[in-house]
Amino acid sequence: MEKTDQINLLYITYYWPPSGGPGVQRGLKFCKYLPQAGVRPSVLTVDERQASYPVLDHTFAREVPEGTAVYRTATSEPFEYYKKLSGKKEIPYSGFANEEAKTGFLDKVFKFVRGNLFIPDARVGWNKHALRKAGELLQNDQFQAILTTSPPHSTQLIGLKLKEKYGLPWVADLRDPWTNIHYYDQLYHTPIAKRIDKKYELQVLEKADAVVVTSEDTKRLFLNKPVNINPDKIHVIPNGYDEDDFIYPSTPPQDEFLITYTGTITENYNIDVFLKAIAHLRSVNTDINYKLRFVGKASEGVKQRIRKAGLEGITEFVPHVPHNEAIKYLMESTMLLMAIADVPAVYSNVPGKLFEYLASNKPIVCLGPVHSDTDRIIDECGAGRLFHYTAYELMLDHMMLMSKAWSINPNLDLPYINHSQFSRRALTEKLAKVVKRLTAKAAKV
Repeated sequence: MEKTDQINLLYITYYWPPSGGPGVQRGLKFCKYLPQAGVRPSVLTVDERQASYPVLDHTFAREVPEGTAVYRTATSEPFEYYKKLSGKKEIPYSGFANEEAKTGFLDKVFKFVRGNLFIPDARVGWNKHALRKAGELLQNDQFQAILTTSPPHSTQLIGLKLKEKYGLPWVADLRDPWTNIHYYDQLYHTPIAKRIDKKYELQVLEKADAVVVTSEDTKRLFLNKPVNINPDKIHVIPNGYDEDDFIYPSTPPQDEFLITYTGTITENYNIDVFLKAIAHLRSVNTDINYKLRFVGKASEGVKQRIRKAGLEGITEFVPHVPHNEAIKYLMESTMLLMAIADVPAVYSNVPGKLFEYLASNKPIVCLGPVHSDTDRIIDECGAGRLFHYTAYELMLDHMMLMSKAWSINPNLDLPYINHSQFSRRALTEKLAKVVKRLTAKAAKV
């Protein structure tokens, strides 16, 4: 498609390189492949020098397509004050994934402030700056559509304001649920704060021309809201994997049974039956050298559970690494461990790492809710097994079978996994179709 035929899309996102973590990858990969699908994105984001990023990954900057216009603005956020008052060096993740489950009185005060003085979230201070810049860009009449992606869900309020003022087709990409997110109650909202937040959520769902979500269960969740939404307006485009990231050959170790977990893990991610099974297998399969490796942030609570299971001596903890190195760790593994937080309302939670796990062609063992979207995807792809948090006997039987297979051949790589539908390129084509459909409809009006 000629560049002159391309649709110009204003892509508004808080997370952009040098931000790291899963939140930035979705937008970055979309913007990487959208031009090939006939949509030219221009990115509006926050000034990296003022942004509140929980984690950095400077390697992502290399993936920004050449010629992509990136506009950065100032922001006004409370996180520097939070770090000074709390004495913590880290900025909290949206779901407190980098905080311990047992928190003191001061931590609860901070969460209360975040939940009631900053609605819908503490990054709402960026909105006024982003709106000012977006207004300048849209006055030139060079864009045919707008896309806002969240979390932070405050970014969706930018799209809401721009829709009201300019009337352009607007796509609201919600990577997570809003008021039904599993950590929502940890913010200690007052009744009035909840009402305001739910009002914002319903306004976005109602006013957006298209809503994009990452799982079927999230779509069902939004359709059950007290607002009139056409089901065809909500599109499921999950997270995925980029073929270009998988440049490393598969090299599972020959002398040890190495199980790797990548990403953040806290005690909310209940892996007790897995640890218990490995401890038992070590006692009966003394000829197998089991090893566990956690790449990313592991909370002290998780480390305590590992020590309690007697597995400290076979466990390696690797601090946060750039994304490309995390992929390399996957390819050097025998199996991959995944867990979904053992908290209410997690059926819609499909971890972004799942799709890169699939692309590695390594067998996956997962702890999470049975019959969830994650369970369905793993099963349909033939990529491994998901077990309930209490299913010790089933977990033990499965890991025993895998151990026997390893004794015959230490390369447990799967011969074929049907995961091509989750490639970033294929998923971006779906998003491009949504944008094109909206702009074509607007052009007829």
